[in-house]
Amino acid sequence: MTKAQFNRNDVIKQSTQLFWKNGYHGSSMQQIFDATGLKPGSIYLAFGNKEGLFKESIQCYGTNSLESIQQTLQKSPSIGLGVISILDKMLLESENSDYCSCFLIKSQLELSQDATQLNQTIKEQLLQIEKTYGQFIAQAYGYDKQQIYATQLMLQIFGIRVYGYLEKSTVALRQALPMSLPWLPWNEAKGGGWAN
Repeated sequence: MTKAQFNRNDVIKQSTQLFWKNGYHGSSMQQIFDATGLKPGSIYLAFGNKEGLFKESIQCYGTNSLESIQQTLQKSPSIGLGVISILDKMLLESENSDYCSCFLIKSQLELSQDATQLNQTIKEQLLQIEKTYGQFIAQAYGYDKQQIYATQLMLQIFGIRVYGYLEKSTVALRQALPMSLPWLPWNEAKGGGWAN
């Protein structure tokens, strides 16, 4: 068997964009071949099938999301301000005309009824993100608040990602967030139009 002659990361990135836009079921193998510029044999040799490629796309997206969260929270003056910065970025993204929600959340909604390994992979990525938030939250707010605050945060993130996708007014979302997450230091956050 010959070795695939292409950049695997580039193929995963191109496939992620396709799956993100069209969904797993809405992306045909022909669309994957067109998006990546690869022939069927190369895709099947490297990833096995569409499910294998989608799984790697989900895992890559999840890893990149985790790294971004960790970097933001580590560089922020405080964990709370870092979380606010992440929420602000999500709201700004939702205002873009080409906004396509979050790949993980969108895929989880699409595949939630599928009893497949794909659904499990998505759940694992989302739980890892929640766990990461929880670890940082525990540092700033204590281990007794870790789970409840992380759960509250994930609920708001899901809300932003879904409401933003539906073109919900970000003004309303900005007003709702401080009431939904009162433990964050909203009065210390600069800009963002947060209601105090």
